[in-house]
Amino acid sequence: MKFVAFERAKQGTGASRRLRISGKTPGIVYGGDTQPQLIEIDHNALWHALKKEAFHASVLEMEIDGAVSKVLLRDVQYHPFRQLVQHIDFQRVDAKTRMTMKVPLHFKGEEESEAVKIDLNLVNHVTTELELNCLPSDLPEFIEVDLSGLKKNGTVTLKDIKLPKGVKWVSHGKVNPVLASAVSPAAEEVDAPAEGAADAAAAAPAGKGGKAAPAAKTPAAKTAKK
Repeated sequence: MKFVAFERAKQGTGASRRLRISGKTPGIVYGGDTQPQLIEIDHNALWHALKKEAFHASVLEMEIDGAVSKVLLRDVQYHPFRQLVQHIDFQRVDAKTRMTMKVPLHFKGEEESEAVKIDLNLVNHVTTELELNCLPSDLPEFIEVDLSGLKKNGTVTLKDIKLPKGVKWVSHGKVNPVLASAVSPAAEEVDAPAEGAADAAAAAPAGKGGKAAPAAKTPAAKTAKK
């Protein structure tokens, strides 16, 4: 995926504010053998690019003054309540250096699985992304997880899928994380009473009636003086 950026000469809070007012987003590119470079990007183009999954999980081509370099998106700072990107960071990519990147999971086949078609299980996507380590050229845009073989109350774990060649999973101490699981739906409540329940209710002895409340006393009439 390719995007266009421009070199930014000025830095500081005031300069960044003026950029945002003019419809640009300040940013920085760092890493590699060169010094960090200040950049600016058209905000509207950047906003639409950030909505695409590939912009977050793949090696990008950044064009500045006609020169193209490969970078990774590393950080985005959004305004607390406005639809505004305040700052963005990119890291240069070295083709010969392994990199670590979070890659989304794409699930397929759950509707054809025995768990869903026969046992009416609900499928939970427990893990939505994996952190992978590989060379930039081997970085996948996403990892596909086939759930068509999912059984009743079963699970699909990392060991059940095959990662692309040259790609390793960064475990962070985990052994075999669950990617998706099938669970039985909650038992439906029976609305209508069972046969005989009404008869049993009719045959039950009537409860003892309570005593009627005594009538309120009316004040005694005053005896007329003779």
